[in-house]
Amino acid sequence: MGIRQRTAAVVPWLRRVGVVALLLVVAYTGGVAATQLWPVHTQTRYFAADISIEPGLSSTVLLPTVVGDMEVSFNRRLLPAPGLEGRVQVREEVTDLLRRGQLRTADLEPSPEELRAAIDDGVAELAWKFAAGALVTTALIMLAYAAARPTHVARGLVASAVATVLAMLVPGTAAYLTYRTDRVAEFRTTSLLSLVEQNTDILAGLDRKADQGAVYVTNLLALSSAMREEFSPDATQTQTAARFLLVSDIHGMNQYPLMREIVQTQDIDAVIDAGDLLNFGREDEGDLTGIYEGIESLGVPYIYVRGNHDGAFARDEGVLERMDQVPNVLLVEPTEGELQQITVNGVTVTGFNDSRYFNQRSDDYGADQAALAQRFREATAGLPPSDIVLTHQPYAADRVTAGAVTINGHMHVPDLTGQHLQVGSFTGGGLVNQFRLPPLTEQAQEAAQEDPETAGELEGHAYSFDILTFGEDCAISSLTRYSYRNLVSGRPQFDDVSLINGRTIQPQVPQDRSCSADQGVEVQAVEQLVDDAEADPTQVEVTPPDDAVVTTLPPLELPEIDDETGADGSSDADGTTEQP
Repeated sequence: MGIRQRTAAVVPWLRRVGVVALLLVVAYTGGVAATQLWPVHTQTRYFAADISIEPGLSSTVLLPTVVGDMEVSFNRRLLPAPGLEGRVQVREEVTDLLRRGQLRTADLEPSPEELRAAIDDGVAELAWKFAAGALVTTALIMLAYAAARPTHVARGLVASAVATVLAMLVPGTAAYLTYRTDRVAEFRTTSLLSLVEQNTDILAGLDRKADQGAVYVTNLLALSSAMREEFSPDATQTQTAARFLLVSDIHGMNQYPLMREIVQTQDIDAVIDAGDLLNFGREDEGDLTGIYEGIESLGVPYIYVRGNHDGAFARDEGVLERMDQVPNVLLVEPTEGELQQITVNGVTVTGFNDSRYFNQRSDDYGADQAALAQRFREATAGLPPSDIVLTHQPYAADRVTAGAVTINGHMHVPDLTGQHLQVGSFTGGGLVNQFRLPPLTEQAQEAAQEDPETAGELEGHAYSFDILTFGEDCAISSLTRYSYRNLVSGRPQFDDVSLINGRTIQPQVPQDRSCSADQGVEVQAVEQLVDDAEADPTQVEVTPPDDAVVTTLPPLELPEIDDETGADGSSDADGTTEQP
């Protein structure tokens, strides 16, 4: 057969494939259009949503609202899945009940069964609406084709049927394999509190506010909490063993009533504070502001490491000694060189204090931090890495390893790089960095490009805190990061809430270990653990000595506070930091 004959035989097949491909695009477009024009309505007892398919293959579920968006992104299995969008509404009767104070946030939260039933019903209806739209679109195309080419109707029907089946099968299979709880990559929300206009009791007070904006936000927070529970990566893997509230850089600003609310509502087992509790390194600053009483009121273990603002001169341990008097405070390094391992429900925490102090001047902070990291490595040599290693400075945290994650503060900006977690600021740097001056004149505001609504306020960093969850396999199951701003100006607004799959931080699950809530809290000297390990090298898990300090406290979660801004904590490439 010659080239011309072979070409003549191939061209019709190429034409048929091209026709099917074109009809596939048309069918997919028709299916998407059908769900856009007639979205699927699904609801729980208190919430409703109109769901449609987005044209893009984003593998995300987007829930936009008037006060921000909620987005769940998924890891695709084979092919990217069509994006889903749901318009969330709060049902009228719920808004009336909330306004009259007859219903609280906890009452609004859908149960997992209720939420799953609503999702399943919505997806089923979405599938048949998409199919109907695809069929109608291709049918219209074929009617037009039949009118123009009546002799080729049979061939056109076959091509139309194949295209319609592919339009449903390919994205449907991708969606089925992608939209699963074990494929969740991240849960994010933005600006959830943009309508809240009061800065008192930002979380606890939402239930008591009568204005429509606060009522709507309360509903959205309840829905957001339910969505996190439904799509949390650890929901289908392992039960929760321990939940830690991560905070840092409080800088003398007593917001422990807010922290207490978070601890109670989020079932926190222990708070981890990465340092800089105060501003000027004097322990009486905490007494004046009621910080120590606030910490005690939390009612759960408060794991603390000293920061560079927690001492007034070299080797000053006054703040450490005062903190040691607070019943629920657990120190990773009570005095220089004496390290402790703190175990919460089976999850181990060690760490080391910062050697720096307030207003210290030095040409080489990096060398000091490297020396602290080296001393820690030598002190813990021979022990398995603890799950969490806690310190204040990032330059030191970079030079130690942990079984799960290293945690530091100091920079007032949250960050996550591999297994290195940097906690942001709960207070945006404290009152030292957030206060009001007389507003500039109108001409000066225009020259400085100052927003008239916030004129006169000097803003610090965003407020932020983290919730770190470990499963019963002693591995990180999830990290939830919260960031908000404008608390001082009385217009609190959530910038971001993100849920990160724990496997992206700790890919390997520990072997031959189990963690659970009934294991309680233990405090052991690292030196004693090393001696025990040397006496019994075959011992996999170190058994606490008979005289080990053992305490058991109820769950708690605490927000994080950061106090260092540009002039107070800017970092050079070598990790050194200039401080006042």
